Amino acid sequence: MAQCVQSVQELIPDSFVPCVAALCSDEAERLTRLNHLSFAELLKPFSRLTSEVHMRDPNNQLHVIKNLKIAVSNITTQPPQPGAIRKLLNDVVSGSQPAEGLVANVITAGDYDLNLSATTPWFESYRETFLQSMPASDHEFLNHYLACMLVASSGEAEPVEQFSKLSQEQHRIQHNNDYSYPKWFIPNTLKYYVLLHDVSAGDEQRAESIYEEMKQKYGTQGCYLLKINSRTSNRASDEQIPDPWSQYLQKNSIQNQESYEDGPCTITSNKNSDSNLLSLDGLDNEVKVDGLPNNFRAHPLQLDPSSDSSNSIDGPDHVKSTSSLHETKKANAGIIHGACLTLTDHDRIRQFIQEFTFRGLLPHIEKTIRQLNDQLISRKGLSRSLFSATKKWFSGSKVPEKSVNELKNTSGLLYPPEAPELQIRKMADLCFLVQHYDLAYSCYHTAKKDFLNDQAMLYAAGALEMAAVSAFLQPGAPRPYPAHYMDTAIQTYRDICKNMVLAERCVLLSAEILKSQGKYSEAAALLIRLTSEDSDLRSALLLEQAAHCFINMKSPMVRKYAFHMILAGHRFSKAGQKKHALRCYCQAMQVYKGKGWSLAEDHINFTIGRQSYTLRQLDNAVSAFRHILINESKQSAAQQGAFLREYLYVYKNVSQLSPDGPLPQLPLPYINSSATRVFFGHDRRPADGEKQAATHVSLDQEYDSESSQQWRELEEQVVSVVNRGVLPSNFHPTQYCLNNYSDNSRFPLAVVEEPITVEVAFRNPLKVPLLLTDLSLLWKFQPKYVSGKDNEEVKELVKGEPEMIGTEVISEFLINSEESKVARLKLFPHHIGELHILGVVYNLGTIQGSVAVDGIGALPGCHTGKHSLSMSVRGRQDLEIQGPRLNNTKEEKTSIKYGPDRRLDPIITEEMPLLEVFFIHFPTGLLCGEIRKAYVEFVNVSKCPLTGLKVVSKRPEFFTFGGNTAVLTPLSPSASENCSAYKTVVTDSTSVCPALVSSASSVDFGIGIGSQPEVISVPLPDTVLLPGASVQLPMWLRGPDAEGVHEINFLFYYESVKKQPKIRHRILRHTAVICTSRSLNVRATVCRSNSLEDEEGRGGNMLVFVDVENTNTSEAGVKEFHIVQVSSSSKHWKLQKSVNLSENKDAKLASREKGKFCFKATQCKEEVATEASEKYTFADIIFGNEQIVSSASPCADFFYRSLSSELKKPQAQSSMHTEKQSVEDVMRLIQKCNEVDLNIVVLWKAYVVEDSKQLILEGQHHVVLRTIGKEAFSYPQKQEPPEMELLKFFRPDNTTVSSRPSAEQLSNLIKTSLHYPESFNHPFHQKSLCLVPVTLLLSNCSKANVDVIVDLRHKTTSPEALEIHGSFTWLGQTQYKLQLKSQEIHSLQLKACFVHTGVYNLGTPRVFAKLSDQVTVFETSQQSSMPALIIINNV
Repeated sequence: MAQCVQSVQELIPDSFVPCVAALCSDEAERLTRLNHLSFAELLKPFSRLTSEVHMRDPNNQLHVIKNLKIAVSNITTQPPQPGAIRKLLNDVVSGSQPAEGLVANVITAGDYDLNLSATTPWFESYRETFLQSMPASDHEFLNHYLACMLVASSGEAEPVEQFSKLSQEQHRIQHNNDYSYPKWFIPNTLKYYVLLHDVSAGDEQRAESIYEEMKQKYGTQGCYLLKINSRTSNRASDEQIPDPWSQYLQKNSIQNQESYEDGPCTITSNKNSDSNLLSLDGLDNEVKVDGLPNNFRAHPLQLDPSSDSSNSIDGPDHVKSTSSLHETKKANAGIIHGACLTLTDHDRIRQFIQEFTFRGLLPHIEKTIRQLNDQLISRKGLSRSLFSATKKWFSGSKVPEKSVNELKNTSGLLYPPEAPELQIRKMADLCFLVQHYDLAYSCYHTAKKDFLNDQAMLYAAGALEMAAVSAFLQPGAPRPYPAHYMDTAIQTYRDICKNMVLAERCVLLSAEILKSQGKYSEAAALLIRLTSEDSDLRSALLLEQAAHCFINMKSPMVRKYAFHMILAGHRFSKAGQKKHALRCYCQAMQVYKGKGWSLAEDHINFTIGRQSYTLRQLDNAVSAFRHILINESKQSAAQQGAFLREYLYVYKNVSQLSPDGPLPQLPLPYINSSATRVFFGHDRRPADGEKQAATHVSLDQEYDSESSQQWRELEEQVVSVVNRGVLPSNFHPTQYCLNNYSDNSRFPLAVVEEPITVEVAFRNPLKVPLLLTDLSLLWKFQPKYVSGKDNEEVKELVKGEPEMIGTEVISEFLINSEESKVARLKLFPHHIGELHILGVVYNLGTIQGSVAVDGIGALPGCHTGKHSLSMSVRGRQDLEIQGPRLNNTKEEKTSIKYGPDRRLDPIITEEMPLLEVFFIHFPTGLLCGEIRKAYVEFVNVSKCPLTGLKVVSKRPEFFTFGGNTAVLTPLSPSASENCSAYKTVVTDSTSVCPALVSSASSVDFGIGIGSQPEVISVPLPDTVLLPGASVQLPMWLRGPDAEGVHEINFLFYYESVKKQPKIRHRILRHTAVICTSRSLNVRATVCRSNSLEDEEGRGGNMLVFVDVENTNTSEAGVKEFHIVQVSSSSKHWKLQKSVNLSENKDAKLASREKGKFCFKATQCKEEVATEASEKYTFADIIFGNEQIVSSASPCADFFYRSLSSELKKPQAQSSMHTEKQSVEDVMRLIQKCNEVDLNIVVLWKAYVVEDSKQLILEGQHHVVLRTIGKEAFSYPQKQEPPEMELLKFFRPDNTTVSSRPSAEQLSNLIKTSLHYPESFNHPFHQKSLCLVPVTLLLSNCSKANVDVIVDLRHKTTSPEALEIHGSFTWLGQTQYKLQLKSQEIHSLQLKACFVHTGVYNLGTPRVFAKLSDQVTVFETSQQSSMPALIIINNV
């Protein structure tokens, strides 16, 4: 139970006090009414004695009574009605609420920290009122009247006579059988005569004389002169007198209310009027019998017939009590009690109570106890000890009377008033009232046995109850508290006697006693046992106290506390105590919150919302309903729908209270703020027939970090080219779409008149669909004016400035149950300045279902749309995006700091040009190497001219706009499909046609020294595209060499003619997806020709072998490939003629066929032109009757493009660890001999049947020949994974990279060839030695002087070699030293000597060479791959 102001030792004596009746004459009542008080009320604040009192018990022992209090009340002859008592209790509880600034107790139990109100004043008020308003009953005497004060005024004509009348009236009420109420303790009631004297108006001498007369008649012990009203009420404002009555009257304000409202008038208008007085306690002045008021029939708790029927008080919607209470408080607030009394008067009243108790009441009680004691003992003339008395002493005097009424209550027993059992009970009660608990316990114990023997259960229960209380209150606690007595009493009252009021009293007392002993668990069980359906208010209060018991235990039972608080809240709600219900639910919520008990939490929140709404605490209601909706609810769809509709209904009421206030924040749907994406620019146009718009950027594309990095690199590349190779320091990549992955630390730039699209990610957590209507963005805008002055006026509302920023409104946006959905909302900026997107604003509603929510049907304010809306409220949700966590400095790493995210705060800048690009006839599939002609259309859709149009791509070999030499007025795209993309010239079909030679410079094709081939200027006419203008340009495409799907990124770069400070350039992206299928594989090798002279007499011939294989599989529908031309392109070499043996001119390759071509290549004439280095010679060898001009667009374009991508590949670097620079030079010269830069272009046509139409496809393949004897390919080679090697456990020696050239390189420094007869006939029988002349030709291939040593001595060879070839000897000089000048040819005449016939290999001379200016000698292994075999015959 909660803490109480009073301890149980104070509470019980205060609850059971001697009762005194008061009977006043009209005049006396009038005097007290001047203070707005009845006589009983006048005495109330002074009814507790300030000093101890003594009396003697029957054994003549002195007994001390402390803190005695007496209860004085006006006589009423009607018992209080149960309905009225219930109403009073209801009002007392609702009138007592927790104080506003009350400091709550914080209890920590386990992992709970609970804020609880430690005290429950409403429960204490209820208990006090309940105990005071208990009707008197026959089985106990505790609240029967012991005495009666007869009060008359000194201002009456005959006061003594008035006393006689009052005395007679009291006698009549007590002894006449017409009155069964009130109850009197003993027949001989003490009468105490009080003379009231009005000091300010009355005659003091007369009063004194009357008092003397009274003393004569009634004795000094039986009368008293009480002087009051020492001042007139109109002086009330002079000094402040304390008002001790208000606290008592406030508690019983309903008594006042009843009397104020039911009485004839409410407030005295005229102080002197006798008839127009304020009537209180139901005393009506106008009904008189024999000059005496006869209105005792109306009890103060009598219900006014006009008020609600008594049954409705506990009804669920009984709110009248609270409202009437407020009216009462207002009525009472203006009344000053005791206005005519001074502090002296207060002392006089206090003195009067003391006198009455000391001289009148206590002696009377003492005497009565003695009489009862004597009477009981003398009844049978037995021993004087009452304590040994047993049942048989009194058995004869019992007269059981059975009545139908009492059968229910007492199992049929009703004792007559003089029955000895009742005398014992009377004596026990008297002892109890004067705190003589030992004696009381003995009497109760004895009476209990008697009653139980008689089966008088009601009487027995009463005795058990009081015996238990007496035992507990006995000083020194001689015996433990007999809780089982109480349990029996409660059970008897409740089950046998069906008297819940008495059972409740038992429970209230017993629980308090158990609490004082720390037995919280037993107290809780007791309290819970008495909760029942007959009274919601009682059940609620007891459940709440039980909850407090659970929390106050040694180890608090938090969940039990919460559960019983919920039950109490529910019962409070049924009893109409909305505030208490709300409080209980809120206290319990602390326990259930956040523990995963979501259904319980939902129930509590829903109830809190409902109760708060009823109490017009709308903000609390909204927040409670908000909680139900925003937590992941496990409720069914129907329940969630009900919650949502209830929430909307409450919200609507809140918003109606302040229609002009700020828009409320709505809890639904959830917004994932960090997933918000912002897109700047127009939506992409769909494809239009053959026209396909550039893909650019759109919100439909998924973010890919790899591709965004590629785009960034492309943009950096083009910007650095524009800025002469340097990237500006303030460069930031253009971002059209801002999301989680983009860099949002700077304010993004948007262009005026271009839409801004914000994609908001909504999620509906409920199982009910949500309908958002009139959904739009909320923003504020600070316009900037060109004059430079800033206008900082903030315009928040959309409707405010549509001419500044246009806002798109989505009329209906439906999010289905548990669905995530994005909404794209647009803004149209019409002015430059700073824009801040704050959030979204919308009407939240749900689709109208068939179910009405708890009596709340569809409300007005529905709109007609695609969906029928049940109810909606307008509100907003803010978009707040947390930036990335900072992690750069030490401080940022050690603390948690977040950077800004400014994606929603764009700066609107001035107009910029806007380019749109369309691709016409753009293919999606190509053969590898296929050339296709398409067209590109550039359109300027803005109001500004654009210039500086460039395109950059990582794959420049894929496309070309044609070189500078190309004619820029091509055929229109609709020309014949078979018209060639190449520039062709018809040639004569001669039998063997030599190569047709032309030349071109790479500069014309944009491949100059130091240029970036990836960045290509788009050849716009006049380099400017005016607003609204469009231009179409041809574009040749070549299928990539690798088969598969290729994504090729183009980035178009352009600038405004008028330079902008904020945006320097703009970009447009396009990703082309091309699927390539296999066509031809070309491989080529080049080797030196062994013939030493060509037509010009110089030894520089090469043989070029070209293998072409058709690798195309039939699925592409290609029938066959025709090799129409093979061209060469080189700075130094050219193809001269085809040396194919077959005369078949038409080179056709069907599927999987392979063709071999052999060509002779010669060196070009050296030109000493300045740009010779960039001049390439093209030689075309034609296999058809049409020459494709390979030095013109697009053939040369693609050749140069492929060349540039080849050149970008890293070359094998020569040694990095050379000792001397000279060695590197040697290497370079030697390598040069090995190199040949000859490029072969194979041009082909393919015949394709598609939809029964024959198409001719064309294409070209390139082979770059770098090294003599090394095979080169037209297609990228797959890297073979290296074979597994054994693990080495030792460190290899640090081998420096050898600076010696490889044998392969050296073998080409000097070219050797042996000239000799193939067979030689010699007559061995005539001459045993055969001499054969052999010429050794040495040709210097390098451009430096070379020293050569020829050594003819045989190397030691293996015996196998000897067996194969036999041995011979060179005759004459065995070593020659000579020097060969640059590209000189030298011949040596040698003689070989043979002794047998046979086949011999003459290739044995060893040749050493060194550059003339070098020291190091390199041996060149000059063995050519084919042995120089000679046959020696014998003739």
